[in-house]
Amino acid sequence: MSHKTFILGLETSCDDTSAAVVLNGRTVLSNVVSSQDNFHLRFGGVVPEIASRRHLEIINPVIDEALSKAGITFRDLDGIAVSYGPGLAGSLLIGVSTAKALSFALELPLAAVNHLEGHIYANFLTGATISFPLLCLVVSGGHTSLLYMKGHGQIEILGRTRDDAAGEVFDKIARALGLGFPGGPVIDKLAQQGEAAAFSFPRALMGEEGKLDFSFSGVKTAVLNCIRRETEKGGQVRPADLAAAFQEAVVEALVEKSLMAIRQKREAGQFLLAGGVAANGELRRKFRQKLESKNIELIYPPVELCTDNGAMIASAGYYYLRQGRRASWDLNAVPNLELERV
Repeated sequence: MSHKTFILGLETSCDDTSAAVVLNGRTVLSNVVSSQDNFHLRFGGVVPEIASRRHLEIINPVIDEALSKAGITFRDLDGIAVSYGPGLAGSLLIGVSTAKALSFALELPLAAVNHLEGHIYANFLTGATISFPLLCLVVSGGHTSLLYMKGHGQIEILGRTRDDAAGEVFDKIARALGLGFPGGPVIDKLAQQGEAAAFSFPRALMGEEGKLDFSFSGVKTAVLNCIRRETEKGGQVRPADLAAAFQEAVVEALVEKSLMAIRQKREAGQFLLAGGVAANGELRRKFRQKLESKNIELIYPPVELCTDNGAMIASAGYYYLRQGRRASWDLNAVPNLELERV
């Protein structure tokens, strides 16, 4: 690979169509994201068939725009990277098929990026110096995982959710409150106006030191039951208070488990946040507060790189290809793909 390495990253794992050009795995030259929120808003969640059809319609114009904004052409590219799972099967297939066609036609190496690992690499686009070993919390609409990384491609899974992902629960509570979709940003904003002490919701799996799995189905059920009880009684649930109490319960679980991991992996000098929920203001605030005195550097991406985007896939793809992790043209989408362990 040349001194200047341009990677085109494609991300279509759910409902955002994104293409980006990243230089040497660290510098974003373009990052075009076409959101489908307006298409799915009235359904209160992503409709897979609608998502895949929209990807098919928009992916070529999105790629053209990414190349144009980066000031390069297809001939300047050194590799193609694509998210091939986990995600929605139909959506993933659009990105994978497009990436394989480009790889074949342009005779460029293809990197098949695990979507969750892609979220980690959004932190490599912040300008921060990333040093291994490190800890990372990946928290999104479909996944919640606590990871230890010794190096590129060397991941130890310390804990993961046993049921619902944190971001998924945010979406479901927002829908129950009639706040729209996606739920994370609106609950984060609403909670700033509320009083978390107004309600007390459970924090699951918090008792045992060293047990680093998460569980969010209990807090989800407790909040939904609270809304139902108050509605049946004809009472008024102040949405801001409920949002604040719910958010506090989820954030506390995420932070406390992470602190347990820090105590276990004392050699890690950095803690990375990744995924859509990493954009949550309260989560960032609590981590800054807790890590300030622990000599642990906290790193997280800007909000626009927390949600699904092609730049993170391009960054990860650059490091994949440097390691020789080149995919073949028989690559297929893997909707239930898991993170690879060390």
